Amino acid sequence: MATDLVLRVAGRRPGLVLVDNNGGRRTVHEWRETAPARELFELEGWGRIADHLLSARLIYFTGVTLSLYSNIGLGRFLAAIELARQHGAKVAFDGNFRPHGWKGDLPRTRAVFMEALKRVDIALPAYDDEAVLWGDPSPEATVERLQAFGIAEIVVKNGPNSALVAARDVREFVPVPQVVEPVDTTAVGDSFNAGYLAARLSDQSPALAAAAAHKLAAEKIRHRGAIMPRNAANVH
Repeated sequence: MATDLVLRVAGRRPGLVLVDNNGGRRTVHEWRETAPARELFELEGWGRIADHLLSARLIYFTGVTLSLYSNIGLGRFLAAIELARQHGAKVAFDGNFRPHGWKGDLPRTRAVFMEALKRVDIALPAYDDEAVLWGDPSPEATVERLQAFGIAEIVVKNGPNSALVAARDVREFVPVPQVVEPVDTTAVGDSFNAGYLAARLSDQSPALAAAAAHKLAAEKIRHRGAIMPRNAANVH
């Protein structure tokens, strides 16, 4: 794994997150208020990271990423994203709204999200998150709101229900092939996103990519922890 873009800050430690899992239900404990990741785009060396984004094929981030940064950091991050798009990168975003990360400040959350959405090519929201943050009454409403930002490819995750894919003037509900009793739901949304983006990078259609994403997410929740065994996934 490449670590050449990892910045180190003397006397500082990374954040810590513990997940208490009980029969698929999770309680998350976090200690990351002073993590240097919050100042990534204000640290010495941030420009080197921004420069490397210009050569990326795909950039993926979430609302949790956005919740970390100050206004200065956000401005630099979004500017780097914009430049990367101009150099040909595709940008994928999952709102992944977590109220505690935004300290309950919904107006600021929405304002930051709207700025980010102007720079997104592929949106991968979870409907329950969007309903809380924006009051969307349905996955279809989520699609329509995101399309207003000019986002051409949208996949709305909806738990055990079908994912709604909207891309290339086509809307299609892609069903979950099998509802699985979860062992641990940690990182299930991230697993769906990873399966989808990997399939799209392999030139599969959005609908087939969503089917592959469902398969990977279903496998993930059969395993404890955020990262399942490497040989467990069999997504093609």
